[in-house]
Amino acid sequence: MKRSFFLLAAIAGLFFACVHQVIIPPIVQGGGGGNDSTGGGGGGDSIVCFEGEILPIFISSCAYSGCHDSKSKEEGYVLDTWKNITKKGIVPGNANSSKIYQEIASGNMPPASNLTGAQINRIALWIEQGANNTTNCNSCDTSIFTYKAVAGIMTTNCTSCHSASNLSAGIDLSTYTGVSSAAVSGRLVGAVTHAPGYIAMPQGGSLTDCNITQIEKWVAAGAPNN
Repeated sequence: MKRSFFLLAAIAGLFFACVHQVIIPPIVQGGGGGNDSTGGGGGGDSIVCFEGEILPIFISSCAYSGCHDSKSKEEGYVLDTWKNITKKGIVPGNANSSKIYQEIASGNMPPASNLTGAQINRIALWIEQGANNTTNCNSCDTSIFTYKAVAGIMTTNCTSCHSASNLSAGIDLSTYTGVSSAAVSGRLVGAVTHAPGYIAMPQGGSLTDCNITQIEKWVAAGAPNN
C-alpha cells in the first residue's frame, strides 16, 4: 500500500512538473551573441534580416493600439523597434528560453491572428543567430517584381491581418485573387505608398522602398500570376 502511494505521488509530481511546459517546434540552431550592428549572427541557414523580415512581423501583428505599441505597453512589452523588442523577453542565442518566442510558438501571441509557420521559424532562427539588428540586407531586388516576390512581401507584412482567417476590412492578401483584386482597384499601391485617401499600411509602419517599388512594378505590369 505504501509503495503504491509513493508511486502515485511520483507520477503526479512528474505530471505537474511538465504540464506547463511549452512545446516548441524544432528550430535551426545558430550562434553568436546579440548586438546592435548591421552584421549577422551565427552559423546555420542564411542570416535572418531583422529590418526586412522580423520587424515587419512585429509591427503588423503586435505593435498596435491596445497591444504592444509605445502607448499601450501591454504587460510591459513594446515591440516596435529592435531596441524595444530585445529589451525584454528575448534571450539572444536561445529561442526556447525567450518569453516572446514561447508566447508566439504556443499560439498565445498575437491574439488577433496566428503567424504562419514560416514566420515563426524565421523569428526562432533570428533569435538563435543572436537576435542581431541586421539592417544592411540585400535580399530585395527591384528588378524582380513577380507575384511570387509580392506574395512574400504580403506574407511578411500583411497576412497577419488580411487573410482568410482574419479578414480585416474584408481584404484577403494571402491568395493571388485577393492581392490582384487589391492591385486592380488601386488600394494596394495606395495603401503601401501611404497616398492621401488610403489607409496607410502596414499598420504602424511602412514597407521598404525596394518592396514598394516591386509592388508598383508588378501592378504596372498588369499584376500577373507569375
